[in-house]
Formats: sequence, structure tokens, C-alpha cells
Amino acid sequence: MTDPVSRTILLLDIEKYSDRDDIEQAYLRRMLYDVADRTLERAGIDERLRLRADRGDSVMELIDANASVTALLRALLTEVPAQLHAVNRMASSSAQIRLRGVVATGYVAVDEHDGWVGSDLNHACRLLDAQLLRTALRERRDDFALCVSESVHTGIVRHGHAGIPAEDFHPVTVDSKNGPLRAWLHGPVPGAGDDHSEKGGTSVPGASSGERPAPRRDQPGAQAPGSQAHEARAARPSAPPAGAVFHFDGGAPTFGGSLVGGDQHGVSGGQVTGDVHLGGSGGESA
Repeated sequence: MTDPVSRTILLLDIEKYSDRDDIEQAYLRRMLYDVADRTLERAGIDERLRLRADRGDSVMELIDANASVTALLRALLTEVPAQLHAVNRMASSSAQIRLRGVVATGYVAVDEHDGWVGSDLNHACRLLDAQLLRTALRERRDDFALCVSESVHTGIVRHGHAGIPAEDFHPVTVDSKNGPLRAWLHGPVPGAGDDHSEKGGTSVPGASSGERPAPRRDQPGAQAPGSQAHEARAARPSAPPAGAVFHFDGGAPTFGGSLVGGDQHGVSGGQVTGDVHLGGSGGESA
């Protein structure tokens, strides 16, 4: 195995790749390679400065540490969305390609089987597979969702280089089998299950804790102490006024379309108050 060397790690993955048939998957792979090659070319990163590994629905690039990470990020934020838009506007619904991306830095070694080894690479793969990043892409109208590692944000993003707006990146923590991982998501942070932002966590849209802040007295709708009890008493129906008496000594009187006769006691469609004597119920109050 070679000694670990410093690399920039670029990962790109196709959304819902396994849902497509073989013909569509072959097409999506060609598009993925085209997008990756054009983006790296736009960033000025020569083929001699990178190694590529094929993962079927994703591509992994190990880029020489001397290549500009700033140029790479700028190309990812501009070139990738433009390319995906151009491809998808001409593609059928089953051939739409949407990508998740991760940029990280770290030390990676190559073993005797040409395999890549390194905990920094493992962490980058965990970010790519995080539910938060998947949800971010699913909830967006754009076709690309990008996440960068803490080291990339500290070294590049937070300094506000041209074409890399620092305010568009938001701190998040994603769960992984190696424990929580801090990272920075480009664009709005979604509601993403166990994954949460650094600002206390994200919640599912529309969810509520059931707690409401108490309104101030000078706010519209604020209530003085004891007003709820007063309103409860006011909401109760007032006692019926006394003295109204109706006498029916035969026939078939009706109220609201309902027949009242004999010893029946029933009125629908209205309110009758006072002492009411109906039919043969003489003397009994309704």
C-alpha cells in the first residue's frame, strides 16, 4: 500500500439509479461521466491530476492537492446545474438525471488492489449517502445538491471567494455508523429525520411541538389573567326568558316542519322556551 497523500475528494451520485432499467442506467452513466469531465475541465483540473473510481451509480475522483479547490467549487456551483438543465430539458421523464455531490479533503492511500483507503474518504462517502443530502435533493426544484466537509468550508467556503457565496452554505450534522459528522450543505436545510442542522435541528414541515408562546398584553389577542374563565362563562347559553306560554288544544301544530300531536314532545328547526303544553300533554312543561 502506498503512503497516504493529501487529496481533494469529489463524489457524484445519481438519484434513483436502481429504479431504472438497464438501457436507462447505461444512458445515465454516460451523462454522469460527461458532467464530471466537463466540470473538472471547467475547473482547469487536468486528467493527469486525478484518479477516478467507478461505483456504478456514482463516480469518485481523487484530485491532486495542488489543484484549485476554489475553482472546483465554483465549477460545481455553476457548471453542474447548467449541464443538468441542458440534459434534462431534452430527456424523457424516465431519463432525468439528478445528482448529489460531496467535496472533501484528506489523506488517502492506494493498496495493492488499486483500492482506496482512508478514514477521510470514508467520511466523504458517509456524507454522500446521508439521508439529509438525499432529502435536500428530493425537496429541491434544482437537479443538484452539494455538501462540503468541515475542512473545505474552513479552508475555502467561509472566506467568500468570487462565485462561492459563503452565506448559501449552512452547517449540518449527519448521522453515520461512525458517529455524527459535521458538514456544510449548500442551499436550504430540509427536514431530514435524524439528521439535523447545527442550529438545534430540523423539523418536519408542518410539525408542531404543541407549545405556544404566551402573547404579550400589548399584542392583539392577548388576554388578561382570568379572561379565559370570563369567556367560558360568557359562552354558556343564557337562561331562557320566563313567562312565554303557548297552549294548543287540538289540531296538529307544527314547528320547523315537524308535526307535534298527541303525547309527542318534539320540535326541530327552532327553539321554544317558557311553559309549552302540546297536544295531550296538558300541564306538562316541555
